[in-house]
Amino acid sequence: MSLLVKICGLRDADDVAAAVDAGADAVGFVFWEGSVRNITPGAARAACAQLPADRKRVAVMLHPSNDDWQKVLRGFEPDVLQTDLDDFDDLDVPYNVERWPVVREGKLPATMPATFLYEGAKSGAGETVDWSKAREIASGANMILAGGLSVENIAGAIRNVRPYGVDVSSGVESAPGRKDAQKINDFVSAARAAEKNL
Repeated sequence: MSLLVKICGLRDADDVAAAVDAGADAVGFVFWEGSVRNITPGAARAACAQLPADRKRVAVMLHPSNDDWQKVLRGFEPDVLQTDLDDFDDLDVPYNVERWPVVREGKLPATMPATFLYEGAKSGAGETVDWSKAREIASGANMILAGGLSVENIAGAIRNVRPYGVDVSSGVESAPGRKDAQKINDFVSAARAAEKNL
């Protein structure tokens, strides 16, 4: 199974095109007012107008109410919902939407989800997790590694953690919230090259 690569925090059709052209498997959109990458469901849907059907549209949220989630579900129609593990207890998620619960470093649940995103205490902060501990957790599940990944460290992250997937946001930006097409391309290329060397 090939490595899943997700580019997160996209804002418009140009960002999506850059991710698709680079070969990313999933594109993430942040629906949280506290983020510089926040976007409306309608704008996210418009940005994905030319997205190939085999790429995943991911709604990224942080402690949403069910009403907020339903607005994103109707307006964006995502393939995946990504939010903290505990959030899912209060959300009505249809069966056709995948769940990527966020598990945070230092707060492991008693039972790990089959597929999950693993990062530090704060999303989008560019903070890396302890890769040696992450590898122990990744060995028994489909871990999507996030947090502080970049072109410079992605090869080391893949070699050390051996994750199911990787997720990058700030590491492919020229400024907070501004994606850089060249950095996206370089990141995906570096991830694919590292995957081949496993």
